Formats: sequence, structure tokens, C-alpha cells
Amino acid sequence: MSLTRPDIDPELRALLADLPLSSELTPELLAQIRQMPSPPVETLLEGRAIERHDVTGAAIPLSVFSPQRVGRSTAAPCVYWLHGGGMVMGDRFSQIDIPLEWLERFGAVVVTADYRLAPEATGTTLVDDGYHGLLWTAEHAAELGIDPDRIIVAGISAGGGLAAGVTLMARDRGTPAIAAQMLICPMLDHRNTTASSRQYSGEPGVWTREMNEFGWRSVLGDLRDADVPAYVSPATAGDLSGLPTTYIDAGTAEVFRDEDVAYATRIWAAGGQAELHVWAGGCHGFDALFPHTRVSAAARRTRNNWLTRVLAAS
Repeated sequence: MSLTRPDIDPELRALLADLPLSSELTPELLAQIRQMPSPPVETLLEGRAIERHDVTGAAIPLSVFSPQRVGRSTAAPCVYWLHGGGMVMGDRFSQIDIPLEWLERFGAVVVTADYRLAPEATGTTLVDDGYHGLLWTAEHAAELGIDPDRIIVAGISAGGGLAAGVTLMARDRGTPAIAAQMLICPMLDHRNTTASSRQYSGEPGVWTREMNEFGWRSVLGDLRDADVPAYVSPATAGDLSGLPTTYIDAGTAEVFRDEDVAYATRIWAAGGQAELHVWAGGCHGFDALFPHTRVSAAARRTRNNWLTRVLAAS
């Protein structure tokens, strides 16, 4: 018997009705999804004053998006972006419209990373890739026109979880400096045991408990809970002190709601600063899927306001 659960926002629910949703993710379905072409990033850049540079020679593929400026005199903030996709799909251009909005609004340089995917890559490989891409970004800050004191690590869904892991790794290794982290509906906890994970199970959805189990199993294989690295599953980290100021958001109608709330709560308990927003009726990834709905516009506006304050203070 399914648990009672928060309803999805009516505007979102009407749009979701047109999507071919599933309740489970299988190797066969994943193979089909991976064969589907991604929307060309060139279309997204058309008519916008944005320069794109694909990086060769870094540990992983990276792309750099910069505002077109003549005689740029001051170093820009940087958003280091990690895409979503359950750790098993997507590429560095997935959900790229989100950080490109910050490029245009704040003059930020956006660096987006192609970390390797599970199940071909396992264990700490994905978060290691994310960390090495961040290191490359910091090491090349001068030539990219980036202020090394204003690097923000951001990601959505699986990318949000990896962003949290990369930030923990940077804290523990003492480099590079991270000014803030933005975790959008992040995938933080491999245990998959929260009330919200049980609520969104057994029925088709954007990301269900069963899909979450598939994603984590793809990354972790047969690792026992005690052996799962905290960098991979940040909710298991014993110490959340010393983290940069953090933004976390999620929807009430999604698997990750409770683990995201718990992560913010633990940052506060460790003496850190975190801003948390849980959007009523929001399904997983609602504002990436349907950016023009009312709840999505409110979520994006609130993130922009937070970034305005963070950048003004840095």
C-alpha cells in the first residue's frame, strides 16, 4: 500500500502528464535513454553574448562559457557546474540553462564538467573527476578571467550530490578555496530510507525510489554501508563543519526532500551557514524541466537573490 504523500503542484502535474514517465530504471531503458540525442547547446547560445571554449588537456572534458566583453578589467566570479542524471546519464551540457542565467545576470564564467558515469565508472571515480575539474579551474583562474576567491560549486540532482562531495573533498585537502556551494535537489544519501523516498515509490515519476536504488547500485556495486565513502554519499559524512555558505533546495513531492532537509540541518548543527528552501508541490527537478511555471520561476528567483547576496559579500 502506498503512503500518503504531498501532491504535485497542479501546473506541474498537467505538464508531467505529457511525459513518458516510468517507475523503474533498468539497464535496457538506460541504454535507450543514452542513445537519445541531447538538445544542441548551440541552439541555447544562439543570439546570446556568450563565448564557448572546450578544454583539451584537462583530466576530464570541460567547457568554459564566458560573457563577451571587450577589455575586461576585473576578474569574474565562477560557477563550476556538475550536471544531473542519476549518476548514470547526462553530459556537461545537461541543465546548462541554469548556470548560463547566472552568467548573464552576474557576469560569471561557467565551467561545466563531463565526469564519467556509472556503471562504467564506480566508487569515487565520479567525485574524483569533479574534484580534478575544479582543481583545473582554480589553477587556470588567471587565464580564464576568474577571481579565485569567488568560485561557486553548483550542481543539480546527482550533480548536486557530487558538488557536495567535491566541496567536502576540497575542505579536507585544503584546496581549492570555494566561496559557496549551491545544491539543487541534490542526491546525497545512498541509503534511500527516508520517509520521502518511501512516499515516491511504486508509481511512475521523474525520479522514484526504485530509480534511485538503480543509480546508487550502479555507482556502489556490492559495497556495504560501512564501506561507502562519504565523498560519494555526503549524507554519511561525520563532520559537516568548515563548509562554505550553502544553498539547498528541493520540492515537497520528491524522493530527495528529507535527505536534503537533513543535510542543511546538520550544517547548522556544525555551526555552518545554509539556506534551505522546500518548494510546495515541487517534483524532482521541476524548475529544470518546466522553468516557466510559477513555482519554478519563484525557485529560480530565490536562488538568484541568494547568489546576489553571496557575491556582494565576497
